[in-house]
Amino acid sequence: MEHTLQKGMSLTVEIEVTQNDTALKYDSGFVEVFATPAMIALMESAAYRLATPHLPEEYGTVGIEISTTHTKATPVGMKVEATATLVSLEGRILGFEVVAKDEEGEIGRGNHIRSIINTEKFMAKLKK
Repeated sequence: MEHTLQKGMSLTVEIEVTQNDTALKYDSGFVEVFATPAMIALMESAAYRLATPHLPEEYGTVGIEISTTHTKATPVGMKVEATATLVSLEGRILGFEVVAKDEEGEIGRGNHIRSIINTEKFMAKLKK
């Protein structure tokens, strides 16, 4: 399977925190601040969006591991960005460093691993 992924590539995605992104909404806490699960989803989104355009059409990626810290609260209305940088590429396994920041600085970081899959074959296995 040919692809154009290279170590060092990075991509940043950004959102504005809404009520739907809060710990209260995710049921992961009792306050209306940016939820850890929402931060993780944004980090995964950055990695997914980085990898996808560099793969053949019939291929995609699935997340298989993530390890993060969430070190600062972010209020509703503030912008948050997540940057994924491809740091390792071993066969079908992609390793990313992920960093999240709000308008005041870093709020979290970690490592994320995704596996390249043939989408049709992957889904066919689930239907058996």
